[in-house]
Amino acid sequence: MKHPFACLFLISTLVAVPLAWSEGKPPAKVEQKLLRDLAGVPGKQLRMITVEYPPGGSSPPHEHHAQVAVYVLEGSMRMQVKGQDPVTLGPGDTFYEGVNDVHVVSANASDTKPAKFVVFLVEDQKPAEAGK
Repeated sequence: MKHPFACLFLISTLVAVPLAWSEGKPPAKVEQKLLRDLAGVPGKQLRMITVEYPPGGSSPPHEHHAQVAVYVLEGSMRMQVKGQDPVTLGPGDTFYEGVNDVHVVSANASDTKPAKFVVFLVEDQKPAEAGK
């Protein structure tokens, strides 16, 4: 790729834009905590992020094209993938998305308290991030 930084910018934008969707609400705070190639699994990487939704915050339907595991740290979240019933999660609860799932609901269940969770993604390596 001629412009690896352009690719990195595009990837970070695709992750951040859905999380800034809640009209009239501050955007979600997303922090990348870890990015590592998966040893013994060529072409795959593990990404860990924390996400904090403000009160009433949400994101539009989206896809991660990854295996996703969510662990709620604080507050409560409403989550749903297409074809399944929505769930409300609290601290210590988990949620899973498969590679082909469409994440149709990702919303803070409270209008008064923030919600914070950890997300683990097993995904295809991105060319600009390979070898990290």
